[in-house]
Amino acid sequence: MESDFPNKALTRTRFSELNPPLSELVLEALTESGFEFCTPVQAATIPLLCSFKDVAVDAATGSGKTLAFVVPLVEILRRSCSNPKPHQVFGIIISPTRELSSQIYHVAQPFIKTLANVKSMLLVGGVDVKADMKKIEEEGANILIGTPGRLHDIMDRMDILDFKSLEILILDEADRLLDMGFQKQINSIISLLPKLRRTGLFSATQTEAVEELSKAGLRNPVRVEVRAESKSVNDPAASQQQTSSRTPAGLQIEYIECEAEKKPSQLVDILMKNRSKKMIVYFMTCACVDYWGLVLPRLSALKSFSLIPLHGKMKQAAREKALASFTSLSNGILLCTDVAARGLDIPGVDCIVQYDPPQDPNVFIHRVGRTARLGKKGHAIVFLLPKEESYVEFLRVRRVPLQERSCSNDASDVVPEIRSAAKKDRDVMEKGLRAFVSYIRAYKEHHCSYIFRWKELEIGKLAMGYGLLQLPSMPELKQQSLSKEGFVPVEDINLEDIKYRDKSREKQRKQNLQAKKEAKEKETKPQKPNKTPKAAPVTRKKTAKQRRAQQSVEDEDELMQEYRLWKKLKKGTIDEDEYAKLTGTEELL
Repeated sequence: MESDFPNKALTRTRFSELNPPLSELVLEALTESGFEFCTPVQAATIPLLCSFKDVAVDAATGSGKTLAFVVPLVEILRRSCSNPKPHQVFGIIISPTRELSSQIYHVAQPFIKTLANVKSMLLVGGVDVKADMKKIEEEGANILIGTPGRLHDIMDRMDILDFKSLEILILDEADRLLDMGFQKQINSIISLLPKLRRTGLFSATQTEAVEELSKAGLRNPVRVEVRAESKSVNDPAASQQQTSSRTPAGLQIEYIECEAEKKPSQLVDILMKNRSKKMIVYFMTCACVDYWGLVLPRLSALKSFSLIPLHGKMKQAAREKALASFTSLSNGILLCTDVAARGLDIPGVDCIVQYDPPQDPNVFIHRVGRTARLGKKGHAIVFLLPKEESYVEFLRVRRVPLQERSCSNDASDVVPEIRSAAKKDRDVMEKGLRAFVSYIRAYKEHHCSYIFRWKELEIGKLAMGYGLLQLPSMPELKQQSLSKEGFVPVEDINLEDIKYRDKSREKQRKQNLQAKKEAKEKETKPQKPNKTPKAAPVTRKKTAKQRRAQQSVEDEDELMQEYRLWKKLKKGTIDEDEYAKLTGTEELL
């Protein structure tokens, strides 16, 4: 009977029953990794690629897409490269992020090891490109797995690599690759590859990239579409029938309509009530992750919690350490941006919280897809401001059903505690201001701007939700339409008097202030003409303390600099792209 089958996410098709049949070595590797039955996407895709068909695969996140292209890649290479030369490249796998490329690389290793004399190479940013080049020269590389930027860089620099015998190209998270600025690199990579090859595009939101498939070099691809089935939650007449959903069947998604100043209290309440679970909390920008990653552990209610920040502006080693730490935990909280939204298979994630909805609505599905993977149960919650409620219907039209969740009435107000932390530590105060500014700038770039209307943001309530002591001086706050209602500034406090809790940083700040004061005095003091030319001063390398001092001076002048740039934008002296580049709002991951 169907109900007796152990996992509804799997088919009754065994890997050993696929046609064309898989090799014994691959079947052994699958068995050793705990795989016996195929998921629907694996059952549909592996035979097609192994039969030399191009495929465009559209399957719900968490459906097992990685094995759906790793297994056929290994099988195709087994038939075609019995005695590969060290620098002959037979297969390439491209994905949008370092973390996803690394994950694919490690998933593929047990299967690539079944190929005699075949070397694979992981190529991602964050490490010295010359080190990658040296390793390829010395050890060779027959399979390249990596991000578009690094792959393009390596292929452009290294004439030693031979792509004439390439058998298969895989683009994972294809829609993201084609819409996040990688089009130029992708086209350049493809231009170096032979046309007679297999190509596979894999994504959970393939439909948005269909028009781009020709640019990726597919010839009459077979379209594979695998959708999760879920019960209708709102239509009683349809309660007995299955409706197509773009999210896993075991996933329950809820939304909380909440005023901005109450969001942190509701978040802390959710975290406390799920103390024993493994959770991911998504924020809009890197600055937001930095801020909440600093302030949440200082709240008394979360003192014993494991909170791990992760975003794309962290150094690669720090990103890898954060991801490895969270993966190893049985319970804990990952605070991150969309850098951890796609493809990552982190075991045991129970709940996803979207503190800020994503700029791109397509990313919503990828975020919630970090839980309820391969037939397991999962829970997701998204926070919405009252004026954003139409986002619920927008998602339902896109086959992403949400259920309403009421705000908790017994949630303790944590805003006073956040503000208290800002008074005691300048680092908290400064990071709060940066997070607030970055959030507003990111909000302006929402793809669904007709739902997320930044000119209707209630800035006062938002600032309270960030625990700000005073409103910052930024161009957007000078807009008359932005409501400052609800903000209660902290009286009798001079922000300049707030000290860093870190004594060495505070010492540097005082030195900066003194240096700044002396520089101003020197500028105002009339200078006597010096007739005797002095020898050119000897330039010395700045010490670490001096570099930190200079950075702090730059930090304190940042808001004023942004205001001057905004005035130039209004006058037409610079365009919007240059303004975004100069203010650092062009890339939020």
